[in-house]
Amino acid sequence: MENSQKLNIVFLDSFTTNPGDLSWSSLEALGNFSHYENIVEGEALIEKAKDADILILNKANITESVIQHLTKVKLICVAATGYNSVDVRACANAGIPVCNVSGYSSPAVAQHVFALILALQNQVRTYANEVSNNKWSNQKFFSYQNQSWYELKGKTFGIFGFGKIGQEVAKIALAFGMKVIAYRKHKEKGSIDGVELVEQDVLFAESDYLSLHTSLNQETHGLINADRLVKMKRSAVLINTGRGPLIVEADVRDALKEGVIAGAGLDVLSSEPPVVDHVLFGIPNCVITPHIAWGSVEARSRLIEGLVGNIQSYLKGRPINVVS
Repeated sequence: MENSQKLNIVFLDSFTTNPGDLSWSSLEALGNFSHYENIVEGEALIEKAKDADILILNKANITESVIQHLTKVKLICVAATGYNSVDVRACANAGIPVCNVSGYSSPAVAQHVFALILALQNQVRTYANEVSNNKWSNQKFFSYQNQSWYELKGKTFGIFGFGKIGQEVAKIALAFGMKVIAYRKHKEKGSIDGVELVEQDVLFAESDYLSLHTSLNQETHGLINADRLVKMKRSAVLINTGRGPLIVEADVRDALKEGVIAGAGLDVLSSEPPVVDHVLFGIPNCVITPHIAWGSVEARSRLIEGLVGNIQSYLKGRPINVVS
């Protein structure tokens, strides 16, 4: 392998990984490192990537036609767990290994799942706004309550997809004293103490809270639709911190408005950033955050460490985390 100091390392869409609160020094130590905020497609992508030896990206669209222009690229590192923006088959045919980083965001995503649940369950947004609008100040009682809320203890927490993130979420749910059930496609991979693996129909029917942690593919695209929503409890809350297209957004909107389910907490949408008149905006029992669950400072630091590790392993002739 050639001297790493001569390598051109290019990060095409680096802003979400490091908007300025972290250091690039570990990547800079590996070669001639350059980064751009958000080059994801078109001629600009080819222009910035064509002289790269190692290409880093998150959402940049690496198609077969793009790969034909990247004759110098020896390695593609995806700054994420998912790699659906990269044509891995075309990369393999071109002899370019593609590596991802998995597990870096599990604690952050698990924490955000419960941030969404508590925002809904404890009516945090409603009460905070009402305090600011002097609703509490104008009461004669020490405690102002106009929305009922319920404890998590004893409720059933359902998890669809039981990989690293799903297991982190399960541990927190167990700590709240919840009954935890989960569905995973490959049951032979097992469970963890306190979590019962169940079939999909049982998961939808019994969950008071249903959290999605499965990958997006042909089987799971549109997983949450009108047919499945009617199988859930009317008191159920849906949480999606996975991928936006796991749900049919119009069906979830209708279910929320018609009382088919009680609430939804979403960190991802089918198109990001969303249109200004998105079908789920403005619904009181739907809390939406802008795809931030993965992005704690610690998680993004681990992500950069993972990128460095992938590059170092490749330079030693022993590439790891290869998905192509």
